[in-house]
Amino acid sequence: MPERVTIYEVGPRDGLQNEAGLIPTEDKIRLVDLLTGCGFAKIEVASFVDPRKVPQMADGAALLEGIARGNASYAALTPNLKGYQRARAAGADQVAVFASASEGFSRANINCSIDESIARFRPVCDAAKSGAIPVRGYVSCVIACPYDGPTPPGNVARVAAELLTLGCYEISLGDTIGAGMPQTIKKVLRAVLQVAPPERFAGHYHDTADRALANIEASLELGLRTFDSAIGGLGGCPFASGSKGNVATEAVVELMESMGFETGIDREKLREAATFAHSLRSRS
Repeated sequence: MPERVTIYEVGPRDGLQNEAGLIPTEDKIRLVDLLTGCGFAKIEVASFVDPRKVPQMADGAALLEGIARGNASYAALTPNLKGYQRARAAGADQVAVFASASEGFSRANINCSIDESIARFRPVCDAAKSGAIPVRGYVSCVIACPYDGPTPPGNVARVAAELLTLGCYEISLGDTIGAGMPQTIKKVLRAVLQVAPPERFAGHYHDTADRALANIEASLELGLRTFDSAIGGLGGCPFASGSKGNVATEAVVELMESMGFETGIDREKLREAATFAHSLRSRS
């Protein structure tokens, strides 16, 4: 039997949040429904952050309430307890918290220090534990920061350890500005693998310098089997100027299957979803 790789689809959230024009909720619902039909196990669909900072995500509740739920687990980003409560009221199956390995990015992104952000996540994780809701942790700028420059791998390991201690089942390692190369990705992975085994980590590599697929291959060598991607290569980060979109889901699926891994994704339906995702980008 071929070994399985999990593709964690982030297009509806991390993909669309950086689009300039507001995308109608019904189009977002259709995108999620198309992705559900592709066979993804996990789809990140919404973000319950301050809508003044990320207006594209203001309709998270309506989106979660409008999708035709299938076998996927539908996730929402929640920066604090209020966001968690809103996400749960809207029916999110799991939530995510997002920290940074860089002080400069932490302050620009969520207006607090790294340690302050961890303190904010504690009540979210406590509430999720009480409600038996899985929590995923994100660590951004694991290679470099647009404000602070190169990120020491030890910083990434420290933040990852904090999030695991809070109860996160998995830590997604974000190369937010796409500065990573296979050798630097491996340095970070060797640091975090001193904290926890590879099954507790996922790779989230932006394709700014067209190296995301090479970075995924490097991560596979060190045991990672979960990778974030966005349909059609949508995305970027509103707090990291010039950050090109996430690696395209269709490219990751093609790579995995060419290497003999099983993804469980329907390639024909994936092409349909990618075509629709591109149409949203052209309209925005």
